[in-house]
Amino acid sequence: MSRLSKLLALASTMLLPICWAMAQTPAPASPAEGHTVHVTAPHVVNGKVMGPYHHYCKVLSPEPVIECLCYQSSDPGARLEQVEYIIAKSITRNGAVTLADWNQYWHDHKQEIATGRVQVHDMSPEEAKKVADLVSTTDGIIFHLWSHDDKVPSGKVVIAQSVGHVNLTETQLKEGAKETAQEKPSGH
Repeated sequence: MSRLSKLLALASTMLLPICWAMAQTPAPASPAEGHTVHVTAPHVVNGKVMGPYHHYCKVLSPEPVIECLCYQSSDPGARLEQVEYIIAKSITRNGAVTLADWNQYWHDHKQEIATGRVQVHDMSPEEAKKVADLVSTTDGIIFHLWSHDDKVPSGKVVIAQSVGHVNLTETQLKEGAKETAQEKPSGH
Protein backbone atom coordinates (compact mmCIF):
# COMPACT_ATOMS: atom_id res chain seq x y z
CA MET A 1 0.00 0.00 0.00
CA SER A 2 1.43 3.38 -0.94
CA ARG A 3 2.05 6.05 1.61
CA LEU A 4 -0.80 8.15 0.15
CA SER A 5 -3.21 5.22 0.39
CA LYS A 6 -2.18 4.65 4.02
CA LEU A 7 -2.75 8.34 4.83
CA LEU A 8 -6.18 8.31 3.14
CA ALA A 9 -7.15 5.12 4.99
CA LEU A 10 -6.03 6.61 8.31
CA ALA A 11 -7.83 9.90 7.60
CA SER A 12 -11.05 8.11 6.71
CA THR A 13 -10.97 6.01 9.89
CA MET A 14 -10.52 9.21 11.90
CA LEU A 15 -13.03 11.33 9.97
CA LEU A 16 -15.89 8.83 9.79
CA PRO A 17 -16.56 8.84 13.57
CA ILE A 18 -16.30 12.63 13.65
CA CYS A 19 -18.76 13.00 10.73
CA TRP A 20 -21.11 10.46 12.33
CA ALA A 21 -21.01 12.37 15.64
CA MET A 22 -21.68 15.66 13.85
CA ALA A 23 -24.68 14.11 12.08
CA GLN A 24 -26.06 12.99 15.45
CA THR A 25 -25.67 16.45 17.04
CA PRO A 26 -28.87 18.50 16.73
CA ALA A 27 -28.56 21.59 14.59
CA PRO A 28 -28.46 24.84 16.51
CA ALA A 29 -31.75 26.69 16.89
CA SER A 30 -32.66 29.10 14.12
CA PRO A 31 -35.05 32.08 14.05
CA ALA A 32 -37.44 29.96 11.96
CA GLU A 33 -38.00 27.57 14.86
CA GLY A 34 -40.87 28.11 17.24
CA HIS A 35 -43.62 29.12 14.82
CA THR A 36 -45.85 26.47 16.38
CA VAL A 37 -49.14 28.21 17.16
CA HIS A 38 -51.43 27.37 14.21
CA VAL A 39 -54.29 29.78 13.53
CA THR A 40 -56.49 30.31 10.48
CA ALA A 41 -58.22 33.52 9.47
CA PRO A 42 -59.26 35.12 6.18
CA HIS A 43 -57.67 38.38 5.04
CA VAL A 44 -58.69 41.12 2.63
CA VAL A 45 -56.09 41.54 -0.12
CA ASN A 46 -56.61 44.31 -2.68
CA GLY A 47 -60.28 44.52 -1.67
CA LYS A 48 -60.89 40.77 -2.06
CA VAL A 49 -61.51 38.33 0.82
CA MET A 50 -58.94 35.53 0.55
CA GLY A 51 -58.01 32.52 2.62
CA PRO A 52 -58.39 31.49 5.29
CA TYR A 53 -54.64 31.81 5.67
CA HIS A 54 -52.76 29.36 7.85
CA HIS A 55 -50.73 31.39 10.34
CA TYR A 56 -47.80 29.75 12.13
CA CYS A 57 -46.89 32.07 14.98
CA LYS A 58 -44.32 32.49 17.72
CA VAL A 59 -44.07 34.93 20.61
CA LEU A 60 -41.02 37.18 20.38
CA SER A 61 -41.55 39.08 23.64
CA PRO A 62 -44.07 39.06 26.50
CA GLU A 63 -45.96 42.35 25.88
CA PRO A 64 -46.75 40.45 23.52
CA VAL A 65 -44.95 40.88 20.23
CA ILE A 66 -45.76 37.94 17.96
CA GLU A 67 -44.82 37.14 14.37
CA CYS A 68 -46.79 34.87 12.07
CA LEU A 69 -45.78 33.25 8.83
CA CYS A 70 -48.92 32.96 6.68
CA TYR A 71 -49.56 30.34 4.01
CA GLN A 72 -52.51 29.57 1.71
CA SER A 73 -52.62 26.00 3.06
CA SER A 74 -51.06 23.79 5.72
CA ASP A 75 -49.37 21.65 3.06
CA PRO A 76 -45.62 21.25 3.82
CA GLY A 77 -44.83 22.56 0.32
CA ALA A 78 -46.97 25.70 0.66
CA ARG A 79 -45.08 28.91 0.01
CA LEU A 80 -44.94 31.88 2.35
CA GLU A 81 -47.43 34.49 1.12
CA GLN A 82 -47.75 36.88 4.07
CA VAL A 83 -46.12 37.93 7.31
CA GLU A 84 -48.29 39.27 10.11
CA TYR A 85 -46.91 41.17 13.08
CA ILE A 86 -49.07 41.09 16.18
CA ILE A 87 -48.14 43.85 18.61
CA ALA A 88 -49.53 44.73 22.04
CA LYS A 89 -51.96 47.65 21.93
CA SER A 90 -49.95 49.14 24.80
CA ILE A 91 -47.16 49.60 22.21
CA THR A 92 -49.00 50.45 18.99
CA ARG A 93 -51.46 52.83 20.61
CA ASN A 94 -49.04 54.83 22.73
CA GLY A 95 -47.65 56.99 19.93
CA ALA A 96 -45.88 54.32 17.87
CA VAL A 97 -48.63 54.39 15.21
CA THR A 98 -50.64 57.45 14.17
CA LEU A 99 -54.43 57.24 14.00
CA ALA A 100 -54.35 57.67 10.20
CA ASP A 101 -51.77 54.89 9.78
CA TRP A 102 -53.59 52.64 12.25
CA ASN A 103 -56.88 53.03 10.38
CA GLN A 104 -55.22 52.36 7.02
CA TYR A 105 -52.81 49.53 7.88
CA TRP A 106 -53.60 47.99 11.27
CA HIS A 107 -56.48 46.01 12.73
CA ASP A 108 -57.77 45.23 16.22
CA HIS A 109 -57.57 41.54 17.10
CA LYS A 110 -60.27 41.86 19.77
CA GLN A 111 -62.68 42.97 17.03
CA GLU A 112 -61.42 40.34 14.57
CA ILE A 113 -61.67 37.47 17.08
CA ALA A 114 -65.21 38.57 18.00
CA THR A 115 -66.29 37.93 14.38
CA GLY A 116 -65.71 34.19 14.85
CA ARG A 117 -63.50 34.00 11.74
CA VAL A 118 -60.30 33.25 13.68
CA GLN A 119 -59.67 29.61 14.58
CA VAL A 120 -56.88 28.30 16.81
CA HIS A 121 -55.84 24.76 15.88
CA ASP A 122 -54.04 21.83 17.52
CA MET A 123 -54.90 22.86 21.11
CA SER A 124 -57.51 22.05 23.68
CA PRO A 125 -60.43 24.51 23.81
CA GLU A 126 -59.02 25.91 27.07
CA GLU A 127 -55.58 26.53 25.57
CA ALA A 128 -57.10 27.99 22.39
CA LYS A 129 -59.10 30.42 24.55
CA LYS A 130 -55.90 31.50 26.34
CA VAL A 131 -54.30 32.24 22.97
CA ALA A 132 -57.38 34.17 21.80
CA ASP A 133 -57.51 36.13 25.08
CA LEU A 134 -53.85 37.10 24.75
CA VAL A 135 -54.14 38.05 21.07
CA SER A 136 -57.27 40.12 21.79
CA THR A 137 -54.95 42.61 23.55
CA THR A 138 -53.05 43.22 20.31
CA ASP A 139 -53.19 44.97 16.95
CA GLY A 140 -52.00 43.38 13.72
CA ILE A 141 -50.42 44.43 10.45
CA ILE A 142 -50.22 42.04 7.48
CA PHE A 143 -47.63 42.26 4.71
CA HIS A 144 -48.82 40.38 1.63
CA LEU A 145 -45.69 39.36 -0.30
CA TRP A 146 -46.64 36.82 -2.96
CA SER A 147 -50.12 36.19 -4.32
CA HIS A 148 -50.92 32.54 -4.93
CA ASP A 149 -51.93 33.26 -8.55
CA ASP A 150 -48.56 34.82 -9.39
CA LYS A 151 -45.69 32.65 -10.70
CA VAL A 152 -43.15 34.89 -9.01
CA PRO A 153 -43.39 37.66 -6.43
CA SER A 154 -44.19 40.97 -8.12
CA GLY A 155 -41.99 43.01 -5.80
CA LYS A 156 -45.01 44.97 -4.66
CA VAL A 157 -45.88 44.53 -1.01
CA VAL A 158 -49.58 44.97 -0.26
CA ILE A 159 -50.89 45.66 3.22
CA ALA A 160 -53.67 43.14 3.71
CA GLN A 161 -56.46 43.74 6.23
CA SER A 162 -58.68 41.71 8.52
CA VAL A 163 -62.19 40.97 7.32
CA GLY A 164 -64.59 43.44 8.94
CA HIS A 165 -61.86 45.94 9.91
CA VAL A 166 -63.30 48.94 11.76
CA ASN A 167 -61.62 52.35 11.81
CA LEU A 168 -61.04 53.89 15.23
CA THR A 169 -61.48 57.37 16.63
CA GLU A 170 -58.62 59.05 18.48
CA THR A 171 -60.40 58.27 21.78
CA GLN A 172 -60.81 54.58 20.89
CA LEU A 173 -57.15 54.37 19.89
CA LYS A 174 -56.03 55.83 23.24
CA GLU A 175 -58.48 53.72 25.27
CA GLY A 176 -57.24 50.56 23.54
CA ALA A 177 -53.70 51.29 24.74
CA LYS A 178 -54.90 50.34 28.24
CA GLU A 179 -55.75 46.77 27.16
CA THR A 180 -52.87 44.57 28.27
CA ALA A 181 -52.24 40.87 28.68
CA GLN A 182 -51.67 41.42 32.41
CA GLU A 183 -55.30 42.56 32.84
CA LYS A 184 -56.57 39.12 31.88
CA PRO A 185 -57.90 37.22 34.90
CA SER A 186 -55.88 34.22 35.97
CA GLY A 187 -57.42 30.97 34.82
CA HIS A 188 -57.94 32.35 31.27
